[in-house]
Amino acid sequence: MPTPSKQHQTARPYLIVLGNEKGGCGKSTTAMHIVVSLLIEGYRVGTIDLDARQQSLTRYIENRSAYAKENGLDLPMPDVRIVSKSESRIIDEAEADEKTRFEQTYIELDGKVDVIVIDCPGSDTFLSRLAHTAADTLVTPVNDSFVDLDLLAHVDPASHTVIGPSLYAEMVWKARQRRSMADGSSIDWVVLRNRVGALHAKNKERVESVLKALTKRIGIRYISGLGERVIYRELFLRGLTLMDLKDAGGLDGKGMTLSNVAARQELRALMEALNLPFRKA
Repeated sequence: MPTPSKQHQTARPYLIVLGNEKGGCGKSTTAMHIVVSLLIEGYRVGTIDLDARQQSLTRYIENRSAYAKENGLDLPMPDVRIVSKSESRIIDEAEADEKTRFEQTYIELDGKVDVIVIDCPGSDTFLSRLAHTAADTLVTPVNDSFVDLDLLAHVDPASHTVIGPSLYAEMVWKARQRRSMADGSSIDWVVLRNRVGALHAKNKERVESVLKALTKRIGIRYISGLGERVIYRELFLRGLTLMDLKDAGGLDGKGMTLSNVAARQELRALMEALNLPFRKA
């Protein structure tokens, strides 16, 4: 089997977009783990951070670079880019400027990487809508609660049935329309259930029921994401991911715990469930 870089050197980069309109759901953490998983598999990966204010993904990568240098580690690194919002106060000019910036950044990475992972801000912006339309795979992390599901659909409080799509779901639907009209391609929309409780609970059942309804209603796939583990918060400052821990001797050189091993299995399952077509080539 040829190496990924040779295999994909003539194809355009595959775009994985992490997006929703709510913060605190694990977008940047998920994005970083996808990035490093693909790097370890041998793919050339670029990142585009559209949240120029917080830059959570970029800060994560900067922490990784600093930690590797301080500890003499040879950690795989992505090609990092940031796209800032336009400073123009005229809407048409601002959108034209941002479209140019976005396209130019893509052109800079085209030919250098096999995959581009884009981290969107937790709000509705023109840059975010551009990224959603460009996505090959759209990953929407949500915490396993009706607070987060509200960004996908309005749910009847008594029957827990879907009343209709939310504003975010409508935005994705329009992005899919634009993409289909532009080049006939489709967007694979994956809803990632983060922080799913291990114990059986009524709320967990109800969330599952709503997500099943949404697979037909708005065309999503839903998969299990990252569990509620302290390790994710500890890894950020070091710029590490679960996939780095074995070679790094665990966190702070203390070795891999059973919880770390279980979390790595969750991540591997997540990567398989994403069903990225280029990983099968």
